[in-house]
Amino acid sequence: MTKKLILFVAALIMTIGPVCYADGPKKPDPSGANTGTATEISAATPGSPTILEVANQAGHNKVALNIMWTLITGFLVMFMQAGFAMVETGLTRAKNVAHTMAMNLMIYPLGMLGFWVCGFAIMFGGVGAITTMGGFDGLNHELTIKLFGHSFGLLGSKGFFLSGTYDVAVFALFLFQMVFMDTTATIPTGAMAERWKFSAFVLYGIAVGTIIYPVYGNWVWGGGWLTQLGSNFHLGHGHVDFAGSSVVHLTGGVIALVGAWVLGPRIGKYNKNGSPNAIPAHSIPMAVIGTFILAFGWFGFNPGSTLAGGDLRIAVVAVNTMIASATGAFAAMVYMWWFKTKKPDVSMICNGLLAGLVAITAPCAFVTVGSASLIGLIAGVLVVESSFFFERKAKIDDPVGAISVHGVNGAWGVIALGLFADGTYGDGWNGVAGTVKGLFYGDSGQLLAEVIGVLANLIYVGLISYSVFKVIDLIIGNRVSAKSEMEGLDFPEMGADGYSGIKLDKNAETPLSR
Repeated sequence: MTKKLILFVAALIMTIGPVCYADGPKKPDPSGANTGTATEISAATPGSPTILEVANQAGHNKVALNIMWTLITGFLVMFMQAGFAMVETGLTRAKNVAHTMAMNLMIYPLGMLGFWVCGFAIMFGGVGAITTMGGFDGLNHELTIKLFGHSFGLLGSKGFFLSGTYDVAVFALFLFQMVFMDTTATIPTGAMAERWKFSAFVLYGIAVGTIIYPVYGNWVWGGGWLTQLGSNFHLGHGHVDFAGSSVVHLTGGVIALVGAWVLGPRIGKYNKNGSPNAIPAHSIPMAVIGTFILAFGWFGFNPGSTLAGGDLRIAVVAVNTMIASATGAFAAMVYMWWFKTKKPDVSMICNGLLAGLVAITAPCAFVTVGSASLIGLIAGVLVVESSFFFERKAKIDDPVGAISVHGVNGAWGVIALGLFADGTYGDGWNGVAGTVKGLFYGDSGQLLAEVIGVLANLIYVGLISYSVFKVIDLIIGNRVSAKSEMEGLDFPEMGADGYSGIKLDKNAETPLSR
């Protein structure tokens, strides 16, 4: 009877989760002794554990599972950087290979250092207890203001240089969130490729991790004011973004839009009458392989955002992610083939697949697979139409389509959540009772909260990124010389050709008239 009771309590604790065990860590736990796991149950009397000791061990094991899951998926997201490097380099010209690759390489350490210094503290310094990974509650300093009788979170202020947070839960969260920041930071390198000074890029790389990305991230994922739209104003569950359509992709897309506009188009992109010229990619195979790497890494991006390996919703998230990527690629192929160029454009198929992934990133845990397929289909059409709009109407030169893939479809992703969330997941999200429902399932307030989040991103990220680029322009300038741009940035900027030993006819790399 005693053994059955022990097993019953252990199963109950595993179900309820790690925050329920008696000695849950509240103080820093760098060794993991209080949140770790063991091969045997720790007991005062070896071989005869009490019910409480079994319950504690079950909770510890749940925490260990969650930490391991979060770290592994973070490693997958980190590998997406290789995918971004290949997509962006493949879709640009051979004379800029070393420069484009170097930006994708260096944004990782530059952004990371900025995030470690202060970005993480600004974003998560007031998040409260990390319940899925042990209950550490040392991130508890949020700068707030009071308006209309409500408190609004603005910035975190605990954890600069990770000081005072020497705990396994915080370190796991830091790694996972850092690679998300890195994804945001690398998006503009594609839109601004082939004419951006590397020195200016370095200053941007530091700025994006320290201030551009973390502030909006705090508002959505750090307990800031956008999450409080539900509790303060009864707008659904506040601005909900499961894995980053707005926090990561819309932010990166807005930075890319502002940066590409500040830099201006590449030499030869537009004729005197304003009509655009095609500047062909130098390696479609490289871009396709990079796209597959990104699609693979997205299984860390979306399912990993549960921060809990025991959350069985992971299966729904993963399948929705797959289906949206497929319908995004299919829609972009068909739309280009039938309505635009009469050919199934390979680069646009790649962007359609990525657009589907970006769009499903916010709603992936909250929608049915049928809704996921529709979200991807719309994303595939949106990426084509917005690419043509920015190129031909707005005269924004984006060599890889980053603004359309990430910016436009990042916005579409959170709006889609506000439409299609079906009320089967998210009970208690952002401190609001009940599950998350969109407009089509009875909650118009959720859609309004998503729209407010998009507008807040456009205003804040647009203004702060413009300010950063203008300051950099005043200090060292953003754009390379016309001579360097015509020659190719590899040797003038990096001191070495990307394809050493291969003779490139750089004068032949001229735009093709459409």
